[in-house]
Amino acid sequence: MKQPTLFEGMAVALAVSIVGSITFVSLAAVFMSGNVIRLIIAGLCFAYVMYLLSRSSERIGRVIVVSSWLIAAVSAWFFAPSLFIYILIHITMLWLIRSLYFYSSVLSSLADLCLTGLALVAAIWAWLVTSSLFLSFWCFFLVQALFVLIPRGFARIANNRSTLMATEDRFERAHQAAESALRKFTSIP
Repeated sequence: MKQPTLFEGMAVALAVSIVGSITFVSLAAVFMSGNVIRLIIAGLCFAYVMYLLSRSSERIGRVIVVSSWLIAAVSAWFFAPSLFIYILIHITMLWLIRSLYFYSSVLSSLADLCLTGLALVAAIWAWLVTSSLFLSFWCFFLVQALFVLIPRGFARIANNRSTLMATEDRFERAHQAAESALRKFTSIP
């Protein structure tokens, strides 16, 4: 599976921002803007989840992750008291999915949580300064694209070294036992 790159993430950010902005302008004329923005947030986050899953090398649990995301999204739609909490629920789900599928250590996952918080702050700042939905989406997903720069894990390197040493020890013992058995078979009493 092809790993995501920074330039690919920037392209995804641009595409998501354009689609989100055009969809909002199109639907806000017909429906209430509060419901439209919730629908757009859910749709863009779902599209981003699908992008993440398509770029992950992990194959296990995809159906459960998508099902869980859909259940959480529908629950948030009905039970989130404010738009900010609704956004936080979706952002938390994005962070959890990325942590599950792209990182092997807690430190990497915490670094991604900080990145996700920074993305939210950038989106809020863009909204407060410009009142542009396009720029808010752009800032959020552009900062999210930086997740490819976070190392996959720190613990895995140490575990690989200890596993390699244990494997070498076991191999050495097995090699010595095989040589000893070979000597016993080849020696004539």
